[in-house]
Amino acid sequence: MKLSKIWEILCPQPGRGRARVTHAVVVIFLEFFAWGLLTTPMLTVLHETFPQHTFLMNGLVQGVKGFLSFLSAPLIGALSDIWGRKSFLLMTVFFTCAPIPFMRISPWWYFALISVSGIFAVTFSVIFAYVADITEEHERSMAYGLVSATFAASLVTSPAIGAYLSAQYGDSLVVLVATVIAVADIAFVFFIVPESLPDKMRLTSWGFPISWEQADPFASLRRVGKDSTVLLICVTVFLSYLPEAGQYSSFFLYLRQVIEFSPAAIAAFIAMVGILSIVAQTLFLSVLMRTIGNKNTVLLGLGFQLFQLAWYGFGSEPWMMWAAGTVAAMSSITFPAVSALVSHSASPDQQGVVQGMITGIRGLCNGLGPALYGFIFFLFNVELNDMEPVAGRPNGPAESIVPGPPFLFGACAVVFALIVAVFIPEHHRLADVKTCSAHKAGGSASSSSAHAQNGSPLATPTSDAEDIEPLLQDSRM
Repeated sequence: MKLSKIWEILCPQPGRGRARVTHAVVVIFLEFFAWGLLTTPMLTVLHETFPQHTFLMNGLVQGVKGFLSFLSAPLIGALSDIWGRKSFLLMTVFFTCAPIPFMRISPWWYFALISVSGIFAVTFSVIFAYVADITEEHERSMAYGLVSATFAASLVTSPAIGAYLSAQYGDSLVVLVATVIAVADIAFVFFIVPESLPDKMRLTSWGFPISWEQADPFASLRRVGKDSTVLLICVTVFLSYLPEAGQYSSFFLYLRQVIEFSPAAIAAFIAMVGILSIVAQTLFLSVLMRTIGNKNTVLLGLGFQLFQLAWYGFGSEPWMMWAAGTVAAMSSITFPAVSALVSHSASPDQQGVVQGMITGIRGLCNGLGPALYGFIFFLFNVELNDMEPVAGRPNGPAESIVPGPPFLFGACAVVFALIVAVFIPEHHRLADVKTCSAHKAGGSASSSSAHAQNGSPLATPTSDAEDIEPLLQDSRM
């Protein structure tokens, strides 16, 4: 991919509008850089707050957050299709970063707020919809890759910086720096980020936004189940992201406790994987999308993920972790490729809905994955409670054939994801949902009519026949 092409996407010509992919990139970078600083302090606070069954309690906290994200993602995505992206982007960034200062003020409030923040912790959903608003279809996969690469870039240096500041000046300074960065991110969204959704596609009044049925995540899942292609995509996302979410929540502690990485080695490992992920999600992703297509790129990414999880599961030496980390970086192309595949199947005014659906599934995995990994570690007696390895006593089954059982379980899940993904068709288009609801009198009627004229796909059909209508139809028909 040429650097000029990346620059064109990040900074388009003024005639194409004020909103740019650069705005999305900055928002993502600042948010996850702030949280990356807290990698080392988080382990300490977890151990101090939950001295017994530390990792299982972490899974519970993350589980509540993930489940709330799953419940709220369709609503936020659908509302952003109607009222615009900026207000909801501001909301998600604010509530996602709100728990940060409470890490030192009150750890109990900190973990409580992390759990509750799941209601709004769907920044990626709004960001991907924002990017879809301002990019052409042929350049959207590249833009998604840049956003995902930015997430990796935010983790290249932030854990190392956080670990250094924590060792030299204490955790309080790390929390303060992370809070300042989070406030800067919120200010950037409020003062600088422009609206990406065109005025003609937004609802001009606050009446008749969406029905509750459209905001019900379980109703969305029921409708998804009636269309085979949407179901295949969602099952693939679930099976592939479930082990990734569990791995993300436990892997740094696993490296420290079982493989006996030093804090400096962990920071270097994160930096290496982050840099390689940036390369994979920019250069390699663009080339793969052009040469082998969306679906085959997803399959390739799943293949890399299967390989690295199996290596983590059977590996017991530090060099094995470093080697598997390079493969893990290549597997990072999976999610932007899936997002591009879904985005290409959706009309412009449905981007928030479809991305909200995918983000909701990822949110559910963010809840189930950490709890599942923690339970499997506990089941196989791999001790993760002590903050420092104890000399002469193994933290897990030292002579076990499978040192990392949860990672092997994750590899099995990815095998099923690969099988499901093989059957995903590439040439489908998200069909508009017909509006059959009766218009209400007065202002409601006028707003409903105006919204229908804008071609909104968000109105919920009232008849069973229309509810059974597939969400996807073959674009060649």
